[in-house]
Amino acid sequence: MRVDDLPGELILWILIVSELAVFMTGISVMVVLGLMDPQGFAAAHAQLDGRMAALNTVVLVTSGLFAARAERDAARRNLRGARIGLRLAALGGVIFLVVKGVEYARDIRAGIGIDSHPFFTFYYLLSGFHAAHVIAGVAVLLLVSLRTRAEWVQAGAMFWHMVDLVWVLLLPVVWLIW
Repeated sequence: MRVDDLPGELILWILIVSELAVFMTGISVMVVLGLMDPQGFAAAHAQLDGRMAALNTVVLVTSGLFAARAERDAARRNLRGARIGLRLAALGGVIFLVVKGVEYARDIRAGIGIDSHPFFTFYYLLSGFHAAHVIAGVAVLLLVSLRTRAEWVQAGAMFWHMVDLVWVLLLPVVWLIW
């Protein structure tokens, strides 16, 4: 496959790959620290509510489906359908942020802070950085929905799918394996 064969603009691919590299570095460090302190990471992990992560997974995957449908609709020149899909994808991002806020509030009330344990340092840093990307993605999706052009919808959907992918990479490391 050649660079010219990739969908979208090269600069967007550079952005996506660089963002994935940043997240993978953080995830890798978290895994190494967890291997050095498996009991501590297991005890810290046990304090999380996995139901919130499960709900947010459903929300983001569904939101990604709406982004993909928006991209398909834009390619077919169904701009109304693309706008609806983009806005539904953005709504999924907002719901994700609300659920994440509720989860953070619960954790903070339970006395879980960024400095409680290295597990929680990475929990807050990685999930917080992801939430920042969700905020950016919601903004992009809403902006593109205002002036819908097929190439812009594709770019917005690509960014949103990167946000989904990062969540799928975070989920097992933070909420499942310890």
